[in-house]
Amino acid sequence: MATLQKRTNGGWELQFRDEHHRKQTITLSGRKYKERIALQLKDTVEVLVDKRVNNDPRQDPTVKTWVENAPPEIQRKLTRLGLYHLPLKRTVKELWNAFLQARPNMHEPTLNTYIHAQARFFMFFKPDELIGELTQDRMREWKSFLQDCGKYADATITGTITKAKTVFNWAKEHKWLINSPLDGVGRGSYRNEDRDRFITQAEYRKLLDACPSQEWRVIITLARIGGLHPNEIKSLRWSDIGGAKNDRFRALNSKMRQNRKMYEREVPLFPEIVAELDKLRQGNEDKEFVVNRSHKNLAACFNRIAKKAGIGTIPRPFDNMRASRATEVCNEYGAKKESVWLGHSTKTAMQYYLMVTDEDYAVAAGKRR
Repeated sequence: MATLQKRTNGGWELQFRDEHHRKQTITLSGRKYKERIALQLKDTVEVLVDKRVNNDPRQDPTVKTWVENAPPEIQRKLTRLGLYHLPLKRTVKELWNAFLQARPNMHEPTLNTYIHAQARFFMFFKPDELIGELTQDRMREWKSFLQDCGKYADATITGTITKAKTVFNWAKEHKWLINSPLDGVGRGSYRNEDRDRFITQAEYRKLLDACPSQEWRVIITLARIGGLHPNEIKSLRWSDIGGAKNDRFRALNSKMRQNRKMYEREVPLFPEIVAELDKLRQGNEDKEFVVNRSHKNLAACFNRIAKKAGIGTIPRPFDNMRASRATEVCNEYGAKKESVWLGHSTKTAMQYYLMVTDEDYAVAAGKRR
């Protein structure tokens, strides 16, 4: 039995014991709740607890109607206590719009990945579907649809599922949902080994010789020897290099601005980097940034250089240059230094960056090249 008491400062307090005999309290604050609403809530809670005690899954029509028309505050309180699973009357379109509006300062490339994921989501779901009525089975059907349509690589599908998981977890945090329908739905792997390409030191030197400018020699050196992301290369300032600690430079990953550990890291000033930076610095002493030209599509420009160098088109060139350097650093300096210098966890390196090279096979066979 539930006990209803009027509070001295206005409002009502309902106490009851749940199916585990734990004492629970629902408070209705203020004078807006009349005694009639409080008594109806008391009757509703008693029915809901009785059904849970007796493991009765059937819904009481009267209770269902009352809860679905109750004030939102009461709906949230019943939902939080697990007494009622209310399919909230918000659509998937409202969810995606609210999520994106809640992140006005999202880095533009990251925002674009969410917009693309949203488009793939609505290839399968209707905009007016209620989020509270989505199930794991429906989400698995969506994933199968993406896999079977023949348009997307496995890594793209993985990224899409991951972004959707973030959106639905946001809905949980904001009490739009009790459980995410994507909980328990595997996202897959980002790794697409068909697009992995180890760029050797010999190929790196050919790329340098084919560069149209010293700035491009620096861009490729920072990517292949320093393991920098394109956004880290573009944001690198001369003031980040050397200084009191003249054996290293600071790399800032603007995509990770909210994670201090991943936003900033110190990278060794490898001799190859020093040599190329010194050549570029001459005549650019008054510039703030190391790279000053507007390179909107570094990958496309890089592959024009790669074609001139005679090494062919390289898929995901900056990811592959970073992965090539991660492999070398891990082999030469160890996994700990590779993780710190390139700015990711050892687990991430194992999953996405470290490669097995032709040299590894030659060494293992006792036929070092």
